[in-house]
Amino acid sequence: MLADRTTLTQFLIEERRRFPGATGDLNALILDVALACKAIAKRVAYGALGGVLGSNATRNVQGETQQKLDVISNSLFVRANEWGGHVAGMVSEEADAPIVVPAHYPKGRYLLLFDPLDGSSNIDVNVAVGSIFSILRAANPGVDAVVADFLQPGSQQVCAGYAIYGPSTMLVISVGQGVHAFTLEPELGEFILTHPGIRIPAATSEFAINASNSRFWEPAVQRYVEECLAGKAGPRGKDFNMRWVASLVAEAHRILMRGGVFLYPRDTKDRTKPGRLRLLYEASPVAFLIEQAGGGATTGRERILDVVPCDLHQRIALVFGASEEVARIQEYHRDSNMQDYDAPLFGARGLFRKPA
Repeated sequence: MLADRTTLTQFLIEERRRFPGATGDLNALILDVALACKAIAKRVAYGALGGVLGSNATRNVQGETQQKLDVISNSLFVRANEWGGHVAGMVSEEADAPIVVPAHYPKGRYLLLFDPLDGSSNIDVNVAVGSIFSILRAANPGVDAVVADFLQPGSQQVCAGYAIYGPSTMLVISVGQGVHAFTLEPELGEFILTHPGIRIPAATSEFAINASNSRFWEPAVQRYVEECLAGKAGPRGKDFNMRWVASLVAEAHRILMRGGVFLYPRDTKDRTKPGRLRLLYEASPVAFLIEQAGGGATTGRERILDVVPCDLHQRIALVFGASEEVARIQEYHRDSNMQDYDAPLFGARGLFRKPA
């Protein structure tokens, strides 16, 4: 079976050989992450048979009700990565503060940030879910990381990826040299390279957005979606399909596999939040993968990977996918967007229009 196949371990070793000064610590950390994903995949696969469905009576730092598998997945990520001496600290969606490596374990050169189970609200209805992770260099290797160490722009990531737990379990990663997908061979328990060098087509006729929020969208987003829905008779001159899974991993995977564009834009539903998705362990790693595959990722106003975080759990708007569509959406935000006021004098054509 392995005669003409490349395992994740082989792939990482071959990548490391391209950089003679590499120590192998990053490879080892990625393999520890992969181990956590294998363990989570097993729990997800058992479903109701494993007694892991349903929610706990607890809420995470985001104020969201924790699913049983959220807690289990978080524990598996921590246990798989705390002991190896590769990380100086970790950040999780499920933890308020950085996760400190126990004193009896060595501290490493990297920081690990993760959403242990993205889309967990879909678990009970058997829709694909996943895990997202990001790896940064530690400012002070060998020393316990502090909050400020994690507040790096996404452009500083040395690796990003996700696992998707669907009909098959897949691990999709980039170490800054393209995007590659591995499928878990369940009998061997190995991730096998099945989709090397993934590229996203620059053009698409498919978009994903939660249309139930349309009344809260900014004018730029309303314009874009209306033009797509107008089809061949509209200004775009072609028909579009619309998708929505409500799982960031599933949305990103579909776009990497067959193209498209995803929008979770800023809206007026809750004016205290400039977006819904978390920058450090959702938007940044997905943006890193998308750009490595030739696509684009933006808030609508600026490139995601240029955003400097100010909080561990900072939320942000996210648009990503086909480069031509992302560029168009950015243009609409720049040229067609109303600002914070509804009065005509302050509108897109108003006397006191502010820059986007």
